[in-house]
Amino acid sequence: QVQLVESGGGLVQPGGSLRLSCAASGSIFSIYAMGWYRQAPGKQRELVATITSGGSTNYADSVKGRFTISRDNAKNTVDLQMNSLKPEDTAVYYCYGYLQKSFATTIRDYWGQGTQVTVSS
Repeated sequence: QVQLVESGGGLVQPGGSLRLSCAASGSIFSIYAMGWYRQAPGKQRELVATITSGGSTNYADSVKGRFTISRDNAKNTVDLQMNSLKPEDTAVYYCYGYLQKSFATTIRDYWGQGTQVTVSS
């Protein structure tokens, strides 16, 4: 079994900061990419940021310059530092891993349960 467990969500005022963390555990052979997606009420899940094992990053235009993704390959963790938060950042944030459980298995997506981020005064 593979588990991705998020932490760090909560309530923050506009302009504030939060840091999300995600740890992948279980039977893991290799993780090729990790990242964060979010889903606001009534909207589709959307990409926030991803990072490859080599450190290449990709950000949604809406968060560029405000969010920073980082990863510890040795610990199988990924963090998202969120600064200058806006009410429109309010959503459930999901950790994502594109990984392989063993050499003979398919590389596929795995998801965490999600953590709520609310930006409100």
